[in-house]
Amino acid sequence: MLAAYISHIDCTRHEMGPHHPECPERLGAINDHLLIKGLLDYMQPYDAPLATEEQLARAHSALYVKEIINSSPSEGYHHVDPDTNMNPFTLQAALRAAGAAVQATDLVLGGTVPTAFCSVRPPGHHAEHAAAMGFCFFNNIAVGIRHALDVHGLERVALIDFDVHHGNGSEDIFRGDDRVLMCSIFEQGLYPFSGENATGPNMVNVGLPSRSGSDKFREAVEQQWLPALNDFRPQLIYISAGFDAHREDDMGNLGLVEADYEWVTQQLMAVASTHCQGRIISSLEGGYVLSPLARSVAAHVKVLIGAD
Repeated sequence: MLAAYISHIDCTRHEMGPHHPECPERLGAINDHLLIKGLLDYMQPYDAPLATEEQLARAHSALYVKEIINSSPSEGYHHVDPDTNMNPFTLQAALRAAGAAVQATDLVLGGTVPTAFCSVRPPGHHAEHAAAMGFCFFNNIAVGIRHALDVHGLERVALIDFDVHHGNGSEDIFRGDDRVLMCSIFEQGLYPFSGENATGPNMVNVGLPSRSGSDKFREAVEQQWLPALNDFRPQLIYISAGFDAHREDDMGNLGLVEADYEWVTQQLMAVASTHCQGRIISSLEGGYVLSPLARSVAAHVKVLIGAD
């Protein structure tokens, strides 16, 4: 059974201005590298659908969803915050990115595919219940998770976030929701300057000092993530897959390499095999230098899809 590779051309039409790090070329670099490595041979491509307002409103306030929809400019840019802009194609891209997580959920829980990777943008994990920020408009992975919980009726879902930046939006949406266990690792002292103090008992936050490197990252996964995940026994695992902790990415300074993304995916696949029939959904978050981004995604996806 092939894994799902979910993307859409609309996700390349969103851009936030010249030299912005969250650029359309990110998806092309990923797709080209996965093609060259032969990994797309193990994946079934799907075009991401548009998320509906009802689906978005499971993770965001209905008023906020309307606000973003109504903010879409007919030309030029609408500035959401100093680093986050909408162009005339942003709304479609954001709806596709959130829709990809919903589609992945339906495919995996329906037994059509065992795992899914959503190669989409804009990213989502900084988008809060009622606020866009940090290059994010809708919290893609949160929309998918609430679809799994509220539509498919799952009782326990795990969210893993290894982006170099803390997933404040996901924490905002899921704090106190005992159906969701969120495990995150991020670099201390970086945007959005949060995460050091978990906001709920369902949060396993691990802030690592700058230049922690592979050993400290793996130690945190083994000592803090894995025991919590095995105690929680998730029925489905979602990954906010940011690759900006790579040592060649100047967005952060944790110093990870491709082997770390391969290793952490192996650990999560083992948990999924034990507790949730191997079911994992991964969605792209950060990673802004094209070569290490593409290489890291390939290392992650290779394990995710069970390729040799």
